[in-house]
Amino acid sequence: MGLLCFEEVTFYYKEGKEILSNINLTLERGEFHCLLGRSGCGKTTLLKLAAGLLQPTSGKILLEDERVTKPADGTAFVFQDQTLLRWKTVLDNVLLPISLQKKVTQAAIDKAYEMLRLMGIEQYANDLPRHLSGGQQARVSIARALMMNPSLLFMDEPFAALDAITREELQRDLLDLCTQENMTVLFITHDIAEAVYLSDVITVMEAGDITASLHFPKVELVDTAWRYSYEFVEQCRSVQEELERKKIE
Repeated sequence: MGLLCFEEVTFYYKEGKEILSNINLTLERGEFHCLLGRSGCGKTTLLKLAAGLLQPTSGKILLEDERVTKPADGTAFVFQDQTLLRWKTVLDNVLLPISLQKKVTQAAIDKAYEMLRLMGIEQYANDLPRHLSGGQQARVSIARALMMNPSLLFMDEPFAALDAITREELQRDLLDLCTQENMTVLFITHDIAEAVYLSDVITVMEAGDITASLHFPKVELVDTAWRYSYEFVEQCRSVQEELERKKIE
């Protein structure tokens, strides 16, 4: 039994439109798992179901053998829109998960500074979000998600709106962070290269179905050179062929 399991999960909207059909999927602890597919294939719906933000029409979702019926302790969500409160400082945005539940202590403030250090933006703690670049705002969102010590992180295209250089920097830093914190990640992307760079497993989706599950060996040193290696290009090509094969069928 994996950390997170989908068992025969189907989801319909109220008007009767089927979005997901009989999904069976397992995430192992410590795995970086990408959902890859075209717009409208059901990736975000699957992610919201996994996070407990939606409930399946049929089937069940289990997190550590417990049925998911609401957002669970030990999980966190990073959206494509950074959802930062524009009138609060970076530090206060990172402290938000704590302040919504209880009084903020000095220990929580110290931890928030540590999360900002991990993301390389401690110097912006007292700035407002509007003073930060898109990449820096993305780092704030990740730091905020880490405040509750999640063992499972849900990410919905968090780097999609960023320029290529910033996106690659954040991908590298995210991988380093996940290794350091031993986190499991379920990550949505449209970008084949991003999926290959980040993933242990890529789940390909098409029209509400899982069409393929591609497993990639761990790379000991994930650096800039790896992105331009023959092996990396071949892995991207194999994923592209899988997507195109499903399109032709």
